[in-house]
Amino acid sequence: MKIGYARVSTADQLLDMQLNELQAHGCEVIYSEKITGKNKERPELLKMLEQLRKGDQVVVWKLDRIGRSLKDLIEIVEGFKAKGVDFVCLHNQIDTSTPTGRFTFNLFAALAEFEREIIVERTKAGLKAAKERGNISGRKPGLTGGNQKKAAQAYKLYKDTKLSHQEIADLLKIGKSTAYRYITAQAKADPKQQTA
Repeated sequence: MKIGYARVSTADQLLDMQLNELQAHGCEVIYSEKITGKNKERPELLKMLEQLRKGDQVVVWKLDRIGRSLKDLIEIVEGFKAKGVDFVCLHNQIDTSTPTGRFTFNLFAALAEFEREIIVERTKAGLKAAKERGNISGRKPGLTGGNQKKAAQAYKLYKDTKLSHQEIADLLKIGKSTAYRYITAQAKADPKQQTA
């Protein structure tokens, strides 16, 4: 069975052109929705994926109608392949039931894998360069900005009143672990504590 899938990104766009071409191609059932491609929740696409059976053929107008990205597109089409379903894209002239179509799609998959490897390689190189410069990612030790004021208040309360960490946290409207961290950081920075 030929099954069509059509999508437009916004409510004011029309599905007519896609629907006409899918019907002209012989699609017996067409799932359509008006939803942005960036949205992971595409109920009609999910409904279509659940209904697919071996021997079916999914037809789309253009590749960007079904995939949110190249990676997403490849994952969807790999899912078709696992179910024994062919994929046809009218405007990009891809038909995975033919050797040329399978070759084209395998080329896309290879390019996506290449892109992933480049991103991983760049990320590793960037982290290594940052480490060599002494710029290590993650939370930096010590306190900055507005935290400094609350940290000073927490430490003063701890020193002067001997309140518990929980009581100080409640007074300053912060978490107990934050109060503990503030007090510990201020104690380390207190010259009186260091000479004692």
